Order: sequence, then C-alpha cells, then structure tokens
Amino acid sequence: MKALILLAAVAATAGFQQQSTTPYVPRQSDRPEAVVGDEPGFKPIFDGKTLSGWDGDPTYWRVEDGALVGEITAATVIKSNTFIIWNGGKPKDFELKLDYRITPEGNSGINYRSVVVPDAVTPGNKFAMRGYQCDLDGRKRYPGNNYEEKGRLFLGVRGQMTRVVGGRPPVLVSTIGDSDELAKAVTDDWNSVHVIARGNVLTHIVNGRLMTVVVDDDAPNRPVDGLIGVQVHVGPPMKVEYRQLRLKGW
Repeated sequence: MKALILLAAVAATAGFQQQSTTPYVPRQSDRPEAVVGDEPGFKPIFDGKTLSGWDGDPTYWRVEDGALVGEITAATVIKSNTFIIWNGGKPKDFELKLDYRITPEGNSGINYRSVVVPDAVTPGNKFAMRGYQCDLDGRKRYPGNNYEEKGRLFLGVRGQMTRVVGGRPPVLVSTIGDSDELAKAVTDDWNSVHVIARGNVLTHIVNGRLMTVVVDDDAPNRPVDGLIGVQVHVGPPMKVEYRQLRLKGW
C-alpha cells in the first residue's frame, strides 16, 4: 500500500511539472488576470526584527511589531528631512513592494534611484537624500505623487501621466484618473505600494490603483540607479510604519 501511495505521489508530481512547463499558448478568450501574491523574484530587504541592512539615525528609526518605524516626537522635532537607507545595493531597473501606515499629521516617502547629499540646514544629518520619491502623507494630499526630493520637485501628480523634458515644467501627457477619487483608495490603516522603475519610466501604484506614470526624458538630470530609503519629514510629531519590504531586480 505504501508503495502504491508513493507511486501515485510521484506520478502526480510529474504531471504537475509537465503541466507547469507547458508553453503558454494564447487563446482568443484570454484576458489579463491578477496574480495571487507576488510574482516570482521578489526578495525581502527588511527582516522585520532588526535594522540589519539599513542605515539611519536611531533617534528616529526603530523596529517594532515587525515594522520599520520612523517617529518624530515633541522632543525630537527635526529641521530637515531624514531617511533610513537600505545598504544592499543601488538598483537600476526593479520593482519594490511594501506596506505602510502613517499618522494623520505624518509625511513620508519612499526614495529610489537616490543619493546621499550634504544637508545645509542640518549639517549633522548624514541621511539626507536626493532622488525620485513615491510621496506619502497622512492627510492623503500627496500619496502616489512622483516628487524628486532636493531635485526637480514635482515630476508627476496623482492621476497624471507626464513627460519630463528639462528646461520647463513636466508635460502633462494624459490624465489617468481624478486625483480626489484616487485619494479615496488610500486608507487610514495599512496600504500597499508598488513602485516600478524600468528604464526612464517610473510607475507608482497604491492599493492596486495606478497613481502616476512619469516618462523621464530629461537625460542630463535623471538618475539611472541609486539607493532606496524611507523618510521622516519636517513638521509636527508623526509616526510612519513600513513592513513587508521586498524587491525584484531586472
């Protein structure tokens, strides 16, 4: 009996392998389908337990309940934005997924293809960054914007596809939704973010809704690779939490 069970298991496994390796042949009835979970290739860049692999000022950053927490208190109000930075590389083409939660007065952002720069306002701040940012805030004014921190500033506003050409404000190519309606997709609890950087096209998705697409044709000024970091922003006391950070390179 055990031999028969083992034989059946082997046969079933072989059948599954054969089925999974069968080339996909498009059918007229096929339509795009959502993937359950992540596509293959995503790897965690935060262990949920320590700040291993990340560099930032411990005055503002800690790990709590499986989340990377940035907090400003009344006693630690800042004059300059500061980041905690992943030290695992400088991705060029990639996808980044994570969840975030932020207090109502909070302001934060996910920087990518970024560099560390001197901070003229707070010289002791060793974690100032310049680069693309998926903007986030608790009042839902900015989530999903593409804002180049300490650079060319607003490259794309929620609900827009834009082209950056240099020498003038970004060009509005198309609207992809109403900004206020898209903001309603953002909750006061945990939200999911998906950033896709492929060549000179930058895509920001929040809770499954497309927020911005930026085509950066400003070759002299666009970054092609760089660091990933998350931010606590100048302003009143706030708290932001990040969890399940995972990255897929191309």
